[in-house]
Amino acid sequence: MPFVILIALIALIAAAVPVAAVLGILSLSLDEVFLRGRRSLMLGDFVWEQTIEYILVAIPMFILLGEIMLRSGIALRMYRAVIQWLSWLPGGLMHANIGSSAIFAASSGSSVATAATVGTVAYPEIEKYNYNEPLFLGSLAAGGTLGILIPPSINMIIYGLLTDSSVPELYLAGIFPGLLLAMLFMGVVAIACIWRPKYDGNKVETSWETRIKVLPDLLPPLLLFVIVVGSIYAGIATPTEASSIGVVFALGIAAWNKTLNLEMLKRAFEGTMRSTGMIMLIILAAVFLNFVLGFMGVTQAILEAIKDLGWSPIQTMLAIIVFYLLLGMFMETLSMMLTTIPVVFPIVMHMGYDPVWFGIMITVLMEAALITPPIGINLYVVHGIRSRGGKFNDVSIGAVPFLFALFALIAFLLMFPDLALWLPTEVYR
Repeated sequence: MPFVILIALIALIAAAVPVAAVLGILSLSLDEVFLRGRRSLMLGDFVWEQTIEYILVAIPMFILLGEIMLRSGIALRMYRAVIQWLSWLPGGLMHANIGSSAIFAASSGSSVATAATVGTVAYPEIEKYNYNEPLFLGSLAAGGTLGILIPPSINMIIYGLLTDSSVPELYLAGIFPGLLLAMLFMGVVAIACIWRPKYDGNKVETSWETRIKVLPDLLPPLLLFVIVVGSIYAGIATPTEASSIGVVFALGIAAWNKTLNLEMLKRAFEGTMRSTGMIMLIILAAVFLNFVLGFMGVTQAILEAIKDLGWSPIQTMLAIIVFYLLLGMFMETLSMMLTTIPVVFPIVMHMGYDPVWFGIMITVLMEAALITPPIGINLYVVHGIRSRGGKFNDVSIGAVPFLFALFALIAFLLMFPDLALWLPTEVYR
């Protein structure tokens, strides 16, 4: 039954049926066939109970925060400042792509928003400085994945909701792996440009005077990170309240820069509502599917089957990693998390792994899925910003080298769990 359900999911998604509709159709069909439609009678109450979860309010708030940074020009100022500080490295502006993505990720919480925002401001530089387009686009897609690993992260909020894990602990656990991954991405760029000098573009002229002059443009996103994440760990605010504080602060920055106006707010609100509506519909459909599967006994059956295999914890974890890497080629990350974690999480806990550590591992696996063709969402986002057009394969090929950086981080997390656990252990345990 689990394999039949998985094949049905992949087949419907391959048929270009919207993800939320796929999950809804599957859950209602399974309920009708195996449970005589009794769970569908509870759908109204079920949806109400799920949507009044307080922590879910953080999702539209973090999306709005990213929209304000993009629409008000904060992101463009930040990118231009990062260029002055990182363009001297082999690979030039591609390091600025990753550095800007890391900084933007520290306030947006979304990989798609990070890739779209940094990509929008960076794309015109390809032709201007004569960069290798596939590798440049790949750095944008890969850099965007940092949006769900460096706190605050929407995916970590959803993971915490599904597994009853501490979101503040997850945020702390993501800091070191997120910074390490950014450095690994930059290492990939440097190696590629040293190996093939033609991949490198023309150098950006800069000076220490210019670098000092643009430092104020780096302060707003860094202050946003300190205010949002700092307020959580200072005990001043919950993650939901911190996201709201971040929105107010971003509006204040926009007003200071004289870019706060009704047209900017209208575009920011429209983008927020569009993204929030899509995410919430997927969440509700996926959670209802898990609800139906639980009553069918599918989750318990999988857990018993894994136990009967007699595998060691590391063998089981390696199998889970391979499963997610393969599944990420065919499924969108949010729906993949929502449909698999309720099944996989009990197995991982039975094997004795830490739930916070596993949350970071899942997040890194979701990052790999974001840049794995043919369904890598970040690949489509970056491809969509190309004003001159081009082949989708350019983005896919350019992102492949960065997958090796993600594989390296997965290996580091397996060998050194404290990479993720040391900081939350020091603060909370």
